[in-house]
Amino acid sequence: MLKKTALATALAAAALVPLAQAQADDYVIDTEGQHAFIQFKINHLGYSYILGNFEEFSGQFQYDPEDLEAASVEMEVQADSLTTNNAERDKHFISSDFLDAGEYPTATFVSTGFTPNGGDEGVLTGDLTLHGETREIEMPVTLMGEGEDPWGGYRAGFEGSTMLTLADFGIDMSDFPEAMHELELYVTFEGVRQ
Repeated sequence: MLKKTALATALAAAALVPLAQAQADDYVIDTEGQHAFIQFKINHLGYSYILGNFEEFSGQFQYDPEDLEAASVEMEVQADSLTTNNAERDKHFISSDFLDAGEYPTATFVSTGFTPNGGDEGVLTGDLTLHGETREIEMPVTLMGEGEDPWGGYRAGFEGSTMLTLADFGIDMSDFPEAMHELELYVTFEGVRQ
């Protein structure tokens, strides 16, 4: 349900916004400080929504303010780190009925391009591998801000979201209402310049 690891796409989004530096800089997503989130929202039978997130993931991105289209990002998410605040439901979601985390323990995102839209926004394109299937996805992203932090480092923060059709990743939702066939993936994170 990880929505194509949209989280990875969000990282790639960071790569598309210039930080006013003379050359490309490497950033690591700050998961240790819990300043990064990969979340999803999926309809429940047409009556409500299930909200969840992935607690274990890592990623990095690189970008050159002089050449934004060459920006790159890579992300990896541990499928069994999914949580919706309901242990039995979480066990079902990571079972072979859905994510099949035993067979496909990770989801990955590798960017293939970025298209600036002007200002602090753009569209990140990349390959999302989920449930053993790789598909190209697009995620609109926004630079939330960047600058020095209180600990002497330099950070950049981004957010992005996209819709994923679960059947595109080999996840069979045919026994469920059509409203449940897609999920929204939302990613927000801070990257720390290395």
